Amino acid sequence: MNAPRGQTLSFAALISLVVGSMIGSGIFALPGAFARASGVLGAMLAWLVAGIGMLMLAFVFQDLARRRPDLDSGIYAYAKAGFGDYAGFLSAVGYWIGCCLADVACLVLIKATIGQFFPVFGDGTTPLAIASASLLLWGVHFLLLNGIREAAALNTIATIAKLVPIATFLFVAVMGFRRDVFALNLWGGDAPGLSSVVGQARSTLLVTVFVFVGIEGASVYSRYARRREDVGLATVLGFVGVLCLMVMVTMFSYGILLRPELAALPTPSLAGVMEAVVGPWGRVFVSVGLLISVLGNYLSWSLLAAEVLHSAARNRTMPAALAAENSRGVPSAALWLTNSLIQAFLLVTWFAEYAFLLALKMTSAMTLVPYLLVGAYGFKLSATRADGAGDGSDHRGRRLVCGAIATTYAALMLAFSGTRYLLFATLLYAPGSILYYLSRRRAGQPLGRGEMATLILVCLAALTALHGVISGRLVV
Repeated sequence: MNAPRGQTLSFAALISLVVGSMIGSGIFALPGAFARASGVLGAMLAWLVAGIGMLMLAFVFQDLARRRPDLDSGIYAYAKAGFGDYAGFLSAVGYWIGCCLADVACLVLIKATIGQFFPVFGDGTTPLAIASASLLLWGVHFLLLNGIREAAALNTIATIAKLVPIATFLFVAVMGFRRDVFALNLWGGDAPGLSSVVGQARSTLLVTVFVFVGIEGASVYSRYARRREDVGLATVLGFVGVLCLMVMVTMFSYGILLRPELAALPTPSLAGVMEAVVGPWGRVFVSVGLLISVLGNYLSWSLLAAEVLHSAARNRTMPAALAAENSRGVPSAALWLTNSLIQAFLLVTWFAEYAFLLALKMTSAMTLVPYLLVGAYGFKLSATRADGAGDGSDHRGRRLVCGAIATTYAALMLAFSGTRYLLFATLLYAPGSILYYLSRRRAGQPLGRGEMATLILVCLAALTALHGVISGRLVV
């Protein structure tokens, strides 16, 4: 399906979608999030593993964009093409819900940041905070209804604006960097040894997944790309740039404050590090930058969530009504359902003790399944040469390696995330899976044995999770 006339996206806009989707609430929480679990060496190992794994996934997206230009809805379409309709459905639902949860994290963090200056907003989950977040939610909703290109242009402006406070922080951090503090943070307070470093790295890996979610931004919107070949390059360039920023923010913070001090900083911890170097104005400066950044990030996630749901509906995996577009080519039906779900999640945060952390971890758990399927499809396509590509063995070998590493990385991240987040995820997957089964049955298209086995496993896991929640044994 081609983009609506006048709604095509340039190469710069595609890069902005990638960068804007990844740089949001996560980068401003990195110093505290890492310090609570790791020292310098553990953080280095975590970024090395995450960097390699996600870079391989970026290469897979780049390769698939060139080899399968007919698949114009990215992360969902690749899962369906590689492993069937139910896998595509799981990928679409998981990614869509992950996007919605990411938007909830953005809204909570916006209000928590304002709460540092106006206590009535508290940690972002007070009645006033939720009411004002709801107003923001629906304000952005009607902005998006005006057109994808207009929203993407606003996202580009927000992406540029959000880089200013981050660049300022890095400059200040270099000036205030203390080698003795950095050295004291090297082992993170644990006994020196490989096992302690590996343990610390493992504890922070799920955080790295959250900050990299959005790498597929250009791929999801590939049908709007002015030139198809721009999609893959935008993904890789956007990822590399963001990776460098994330690593620098983390490492320089270890040279400003000791690990216990970093760990004790309230969210956004980057503001506390800035304040430690330049004084109170640093907290205000970073907080304003965070608000701009998270607003842009929220806009990116809203775009991605609606587009994935709309794409799945166009391919008849979701109800056909969700494929409806308004006169400006915006997937309006998908946007209404998306923001309704975000509103429901937002109301639930009222009862959550650590709403931002819950949204962060659940976003990571929900999006890892789609990432796993994309990496596996890239590997499968190269192993079977299903697209008929006649590239030399060197190219095929490189693609096999990229696909294998990306798939292994996603699988390991799912394992490291722990069973509780996977069980919580099945609570969200199961209802949709049951509706999918019933709709296929009514259409006279029963699921295959493998699909049925997967569906039963998801439902059993969801029942286990429900029992755990009711009994109090399963908590976040």
